[in-house]
Amino acid sequence: MVCSPDFSLLRDLFLILLFQMSMKGSDSFLVIGPSEPIVAMLGADTVLPCRVHPAMNVENMEIRWFRNQFSEAVFVYQNGMEQVGEQLVDFKGRAELVKDYITEGRVAVRIHSLRVSDNGMYKCFFKKGTDFEEAVLELKVIGLGSGPRVFLVGPEDGGIRLKCTGKGWFPQPEVQWEDVKGEKIPSVSEDEIQDDDGLFQIEASLIVRDSSKTQVSCSMKNPFFGQEQVETIFIPESFFPRPSPWKAAFAVTLVILGISAGAIVYLAWKERQGKKKLSKVKEEKQKESKSKDWRKAELYAAAFTLDPKTAHPNLVLSENKQHVSLKNNVSQNGDASTHEEQRDSEVIFSVLGEKSFTQRDTNRQYWEVEVKTRTEAGSATRCVLGICSETAKREGWFVEAPEKNFWVLVHEEGKVIIPNSQKNSPSLRQQPHRIGVFLDWEAGNLSFYNMADGSHIYSFTGITFCGTLFPYFSLRGTGASLTICSTSDHPENCPDSSPKTSLTHLSSCDTSVPQEANSLLQEVNVSTSAASAQASYRYVVQESCPS
Repeated sequence: MVCSPDFSLLRDLFLILLFQMSMKGSDSFLVIGPSEPIVAMLGADTVLPCRVHPAMNVENMEIRWFRNQFSEAVFVYQNGMEQVGEQLVDFKGRAELVKDYITEGRVAVRIHSLRVSDNGMYKCFFKKGTDFEEAVLELKVIGLGSGPRVFLVGPEDGGIRLKCTGKGWFPQPEVQWEDVKGEKIPSVSEDEIQDDDGLFQIEASLIVRDSSKTQVSCSMKNPFFGQEQVETIFIPESFFPRPSPWKAAFAVTLVILGISAGAIVYLAWKERQGKKKLSKVKEEKQKESKSKDWRKAELYAAAFTLDPKTAHPNLVLSENKQHVSLKNNVSQNGDASTHEEQRDSEVIFSVLGEKSFTQRDTNRQYWEVEVKTRTEAGSATRCVLGICSETAKREGWFVEAPEKNFWVLVHEEGKVIIPNSQKNSPSLRQQPHRIGVFLDWEAGNLSFYNMADGSHIYSFTGITFCGTLFPYFSLRGTGASLTICSTSDHPENCPDSSPKTSLTHLSSCDTSVPQEANSLLQEVNVSTSAASAQASYRYVVQESCPS
């Protein structure tokens, strides 16, 4: 049978097309990227990998990583080398090709020193001749910022306002308040700001009205990475505002006036009585508006002076025994024995308050101390205040730490240090120079507050007190001094710390306390006993509790 020319031509064309399709199929490939987002920390390095399937040598291919558009090149590999002409400025010097397995079709681009702007979607592109394919990748940049830091702002709307702040987070963290039982408390407000680097600064506020919620925590958590940071603040129950008794009295007055509306004579008499009561209510409210809602100091202020019998011989007490400083030209090393943990083999010059606290006494005690740390040439100052047990060792070389029955705050060379197992140095808005000390025996808590702004410094919690406790003070360095202050903000209630001897330049406690701190204080005077100081030095050591 003879084929017609038309049929022969069609057959040849079909064979040529089939051959080309087979040739094209032999060069085809797929590009595969990670199926899950790549998570990396801000400032660290990361790699964006891609591979071809089936595996083949891609040294002679054009390989490109880019952002949303093809021209937004992160890295370009062509003709066997890097091409920087099309690369975005942000990635120059920060992107490099990882080609250890390029002959097997596996390559990656490494990005150094990740920034917030690197977060987002990427594409990797492979081209061989006219054949090309691409894959999509996602990079999540995580920034774990500082904080949270929790501050006690003050009384507001029948409760206590707390503020929780943090900065340097990316993406925006989740903020959560919780009480000691783990129950979540919603914020009353949350504000966030992104700085020039794209990092978030967060500020959340909470008003605690339930006086039983004396311990509240604020947490910040990265929504992608899941890492969480938490800080807890202790609020003494006495800080919560008390309800005004005049509200109930005023309501009763209105009810009585309503019942008496039918009797004109009785109503007239009742109106006169009501006016008198209203006048008293207004007068009382005016007084209350001038007073502060926090009643801590008014209720639990402990009036005491320093005990000369417990004072180190190198300490000088004022005549009213409310101010202590070091004698001039006192050696800071003295004759103390050397200890491997002791920095300079210093002698600790300490003194106790004459007032002792036991479980039989009022469970809550409060006092304030002014800290002076004037630094002179060649002298490093150190002031310590808090409490100690009667069993605490105060003889020779000793350590002021909780395990030795000392619960104290150290003000040393412009820094505040908590001598616990972690040796915390709290981050403070300003250095405290007037410090409030609040002892809650029943709750096992000792808290310190900066009276300049009312902020919380630190709390020792979960302590099992036993025996007898004493207010504790120690000094080091010329120019250091401590003064027991009145909790009133009036200058006349501040003790005169200048002794009636040859001592000079001993300042009384600072009365220029800001309004915010004054909200902690109310009508308390520290006792100013004028007994003369004695030269003997006694250590209070008993064995009722382990030392």
